[in-house]
Amino acid sequence: MPVSDMRALRAIYTHKLLNPTTHKSLSKPSLIPLQSLQNPNFSRHFHSTCRLQRPEEPSTVSDSLKTETNSSTSGEIRRVWSVFGPASHTLVTPRVANKSSDVQEPRRESESESESESETQKGLSSLRNGVEESERDKTHRNVKRANSGTGNYREMARSNKKGGKVKTSWVCSSCGETYGQWWGACRSCHAMGTVKRFSESVEDADGGKVSGFQVSEKAVRSWMGKEAGEGGPMRLADVNQGITVIDRRIPMPGIFGSEVERVLGGGLVRGSLVLVGGDPGVGKSTLVLQMASLIAEGHELGKAAPVVYVSGEESVQQIGSRADRMKIETEDLFLYSSTDIEDILEKIQSLNPQALIIDSIQTVYLQGVAGSAGGIMQVKECTQALLRFAKKTNVPVLLIGHVTKSGDIAGPRVLEHIVDVVLYMEGEKSSAHRLLRSVKNRFGSTDELGVFEMSQSGLQAVSNPSEMFLSEQYSDSEYLAGLAVAVIMDGSRTFLIEIQALCVSESPSARQVNGVPPSRASMIISVLAKQAGLKLQENAIFLNVVSGVFLKDTAGDLAIAAAICSSFLEFPIPNSIAFIGEIGLGGELRQVPQMDKRIHTLAKLGYKKCIVPKSAKTSQGAPGFEDIKIIGCKDLKEVISNVFK
Repeated sequence: MPVSDMRALRAIYTHKLLNPTTHKSLSKPSLIPLQSLQNPNFSRHFHSTCRLQRPEEPSTVSDSLKTETNSSTSGEIRRVWSVFGPASHTLVTPRVANKSSDVQEPRRESESESESESETQKGLSSLRNGVEESERDKTHRNVKRANSGTGNYREMARSNKKGGKVKTSWVCSSCGETYGQWWGACRSCHAMGTVKRFSESVEDADGGKVSGFQVSEKAVRSWMGKEAGEGGPMRLADVNQGITVIDRRIPMPGIFGSEVERVLGGGLVRGSLVLVGGDPGVGKSTLVLQMASLIAEGHELGKAAPVVYVSGEESVQQIGSRADRMKIETEDLFLYSSTDIEDILEKIQSLNPQALIIDSIQTVYLQGVAGSAGGIMQVKECTQALLRFAKKTNVPVLLIGHVTKSGDIAGPRVLEHIVDVVLYMEGEKSSAHRLLRSVKNRFGSTDELGVFEMSQSGLQAVSNPSEMFLSEQYSDSEYLAGLAVAVIMDGSRTFLIEIQALCVSESPSARQVNGVPPSRASMIISVLAKQAGLKLQENAIFLNVVSGVFLKDTAGDLAIAAAICSSFLEFPIPNSIAFIGEIGLGGELRQVPQMDKRIHTLAKLGYKKCIVPKSAKTSQGAPGFEDIKIIGCKDLKEVISNVFK
């Protein structure tokens, strides 16, 4: 239908509603111009429409006409208008009704028309009064808001702290006009400097965000039955008074427990937050499950204590199957599968556990925190909640963390700053041995290292770690050519590492190094060629460290040089000789720290000779060193003359 026809029909229907008597004249077949039906008093801000129907009113057009006729004959005429209210930004529909107590007789057509026009003017005037009144109300409210808007900055800052939203508008304090930005002069009343900022907070639908502090605070209060943090500062003497080692740390007996205690610095500290990381499948869950079993048994404590193992990755049946394979039959080890931190802290309250284990921190979440489980905000808030829970209840919490491709723990870097201890579990897929290192430890040294072997029944502690780095010895045979033993330190532990070298003539461009820094290997080869007189330029040299260990200790320099000389000269090194020392650019041998401890380890393992720098202070002849001969050399030439006679 064309637009002009639509306008004509609208105007005809409007005129009919304004004057009930006009529908009689419209019944005649005549054309009526559109301009003659438009009322000049109509504003573009409002238009007429049919009145709203009530349940008792007719629903059809014919019934409506009948009702209008009856209402007109009874002396009651209703007017319905739709007006756009600027204050509420909606359509307002006021009603205007003219009532008459007496029923008038039908008048002439001209008198009816004049009367309808007067009634229309009355309706329009009442509508104008209503619009003006609503505008005055809006102006009054806006002026009141503008006058009080300058004092709402503190409320705005408070709502920002709580995580709520803030709605900001600019209101003229003179006329109440509202703008979306600041203006120097009001564009409505042209007053200068009257536009002021007004801010109001808008609450979220879920009542605001939830933080880890709020969750842990709620759990701690329900757990301990008192307000958290009601104690004041205490003197150091009062804090340590009457506290024993068992009160501070939870011991773990056995060979496996001793190895873990070595890395932790003497046991699991009460109220600590420990993070265990490592590659997938390296044995993190197995390690923590065995630790939970030792804590739950409570041999050193004199009584068993419950330990809760919560997993977000496995079901309770799967954890039970793994525990059955590892021969764990502790009655006080409780298993639970959940990913909601609030639910976990609520369920373990009745048990009052000795320790809590979360496997893993990337699978749990807090309701009300933005993001899914494993996201930056979720990991941070969950860790904060568990940290506060551990400090207030004195219950240690062990977390298992995933790692990225680069080997770092997944999640924000602040995660490693929040926790008290960070442990990394390392191991090659082709090897059954696992190394547990302490990267961060607030309660002990970070130089300690634990050595384990993965078996069918779980992780087993290795009593002699040097065995895993040494191959079978064939005394004085040709197979030992190119092999040398180095004594290195990792933390407080001493390891014997076997270094292999292979020299191939007529291949000068080839050089492969595994387990040794390439720059240091090139330096040692160059020193041998320059200072020792070995013509290594025309040989391809291959270096390897047994068991995939990466050699960082400079005390292994002398063993690398000895292995290269053995392969180049095709002279086997006896299996009873070990090498300790650092090589300088002049070919001299330099001493390394903790020399006595290294030699003592060699004597315990049955070695007969040890090549060390001449300047190193040794305790030859001291108790424990009677069966080993210590040979001091000044440079590489003396080493070659003493070993390769």
